[in-house]
Amino acid sequence: MRIVALGGIGEIGRNMTVFEFDGKLLIVDCGVLFPEEHQPGVNVILPDFTYIRDRLHDVVAVVLTHGHEDHIGAVPYLLKERADIPLVGSKLTLAFIEAKLQEHRITPKTVQVKEGDRRTMGGFDLEFVAVNHSIPDSLAVAIRTAAGTVLHTGDFKMDQFPLDRRITDLGAFARLGAEGVDLFLTDSTNADVPGFTTSEKDLAPAIEAAFRSAPRRIIVSSFASHIHRIQQIIDTAERHRRKVAFVGRSMVRNMTIAADLGYLKIPQGLLVDFKKLERSDDHKVVLICTGSQGEPMAALSRMANNDHAIRISEGDTVLLASSLIPGNENAIYSIINALTEIGANVVHKGNAKVHVSGHASAGELAYCYNIVKPRNVMPVHGEWRHLRANSAIAVATGVDPRNVVIAQDGVTVDLVRGRATISGKVEAGLVFVDGDSVGGITEEDLVERRRLAEEGVVTVLAIIDPDNGDIVEAPEFFTKGFSCSDGDLDKAGAAVEKALRDSASNRQGGRRQDPEDIIERATANWMRRYYNRQPVVTAIVVDA
Repeated sequence: MRIVALGGIGEIGRNMTVFEFDGKLLIVDCGVLFPEEHQPGVNVILPDFTYIRDRLHDVVAVVLTHGHEDHIGAVPYLLKERADIPLVGSKLTLAFIEAKLQEHRITPKTVQVKEGDRRTMGGFDLEFVAVNHSIPDSLAVAIRTAAGTVLHTGDFKMDQFPLDRRITDLGAFARLGAEGVDLFLTDSTNADVPGFTTSEKDLAPAIEAAFRSAPRRIIVSSFASHIHRIQQIIDTAERHRRKVAFVGRSMVRNMTIAADLGYLKIPQGLLVDFKKLERSDDHKVVLICTGSQGEPMAALSRMANNDHAIRISEGDTVLLASSLIPGNENAIYSIINALTEIGANVVHKGNAKVHVSGHASAGELAYCYNIVKPRNVMPVHGEWRHLRANSAIAVATGVDPRNVVIAQDGVTVDLVRGRATISGKVEAGLVFVDGDSVGGITEEDLVERRRLAEEGVVTVLAIIDPDNGDIVEAPEFFTKGFSCSDGDLDKAGAAVEKALRDSASNRQGGRRQDPEDIIERATANWMRRYYNRQPVVTAIVVDA
């Protein structure tokens, strides 16, 4: 069996792992990665499908472990390349992905499963195991083939007191371990956090305190899929006799689905349209919105920037019921500062116990290794520090260090005769979604965008005699985001004229240089020498 992660290793997000056996492909998860500040203009980042693009007819199914965007968000882009790939997942996970696919006008072929089910897809015998995570209906999957058995945990933790009373099925883990797990793919996100992850129920006092002390409106920002947390907010709002409204398209969509399927319990009369709350007393209002990660177009970000129908006022309480995803810290703290400047009381993970992780900490991982006793281990879902910490836990519990494989996206791992080894590498770069463009933007384009943002742009207009290449009059400079005095621009113009004259005198019957290139190079050199800046320079040449 060959295992190739096309995303999710060395990063938090873009989870997608391909399993290849007997000429057939099984995919586990197909998610997106959210852009960081150094990727301006990018909506989301996809896995690179190049490795499987010529073999899409060999894909027997996509198994979706749960309904978070970093595990299902790229499915629409994959199905645009082959629409009839079966999607296998739990009831809630499939409901979330079906709603997302409706927006892309795709009707998927789905296979609903639950914990304890076994299904054969191609040459893969799949068994589904209940795991606890920050979204209901999460599943681990055991993949049996003639080449060996793989256990993929998906995202999980071992909360012994979950709100929905659905715990990680350690009995099934132990049974699979007794049967023999040849390769264990484990969630690494919290591998560097000692001990055990705090239980969801332990957040209740901090949430209660925030409600009890709030004099005016309460605005809660959370992931649009964090049903457990939103259930806690709804229950607390009911006790404090506050009405609740959902704000944000994804929040409204997901919570409607969760309520319709019975995963979210909303008391009669508690939920109202947020527009009606404008006429309610402030101390009777709770708004639940998106934007907990500082996403610029999400509801909370727009509220902080006074670009939303809901205006946050002095005395409002804003509750950020989420963790910090690595890379988003600056955006989140910018929102916290903006809200604080307005006069809101911002309650977040840094000053109150209002969020716990959905991932297993080091103690839970050690517990799992001791139960499963895998022959080989491949840490997944995490940055390098998480992967290294996870491997160290595996070795500490008795796994042979030679059988712990730390891979990267695109690295091929072969499971042969009970031994997992790295065998090669395939293309697995970042694919940027930029508006309606998929893959059209490259790293070079992002470098150019960063230069535009940081250095500005200079446009040079030159009128040149087409017969001899001489400049007819002094070039004109137009600057955006770049400050330069008129006197200095005159000197830059002189440098451009000199460069054109030098080029003409050095031509000596040879091929004429492109005047745009000469002007751009001369201007860039002058700006770098005298201003120590590198603006983007564009030349426009007009024939006299």
